[in-house]
Amino acid sequence: MAIPTVTDAQCAMCRAVVESEADGKTAEGINNGIVYLMAVPYVLVAGLFYFIYRKIRG
Repeated sequence: MAIPTVTDAQCAMCRAVVESEADGKTAEGINNGIVYLMAVPYVLVAGLFYFIYRKIRG
């Protein structure tokens, strides 16, 4: 468990679509979607901490 291994952890449909595209636009879109989904919780938590910081300081 301490040594990371390479695994294929994507759904079969997403993988099939990405592998079938030659120009890579679909793969780029999927990657951008993943980044947006990952960034939203961090932005919300950062905003919450900023709000708490302003309440405490001011």
